[in-house]
Amino acid sequence: MRLDLTPYRRSTIGFDRLFDLLETNARGAAAENYPPFNLERIADDRYRITLAVAGFGRDEIDITAQQNMLLVAGKKDDKPNANFVHVGIATRSFERRFELADFVFVEDARLNDGLLVIDLVREVPEAMKPKTIAIKTGAPLAAVEASDTTATEEVKAA
Repeated sequence: MRLDLTPYRRSTIGFDRLFDLLETNARGAAAENYPPFNLERIADDRYRITLAVAGFGRDEIDITAQQNMLLVAGKKDDKPNANFVHVGIATRSFERRFELADFVFVEDARLNDGLLVIDLVREVPEAMKPKTIAIKTGAPLAAVEASDTTATEEVKAA
């Protein structure tokens, strides 16, 4: 399936990163399916990624968090001495990328029973949070200053 967002690119400003992300994910969705994973929303500002990495040890997995990107990579050391009759557990190397929204950070990562669980949290800085503006009554400040200046000039003239 080819995703063409050209008409939207022509009529919007500032959404380039979003369109690039959608097009990249549409291209790579079919090819990238190992290891399987779950995405879970724990709360409004908490998320969890669970990857099935059976056969991988803690020292064979690397997690790298960069700005707006989480990269999970696994490299399995081949064991040429093994005498397998059947190999059914996939142990091929992998690299899984997750695009993160602004202010989303890795809080914790744990490997247990073949599942790698990565907890994410969104921490919006105070300066970026919406704030309520108090509504005052009376004349605007500029009008008050102007009337004070006029009153002072009238007193001087008298």
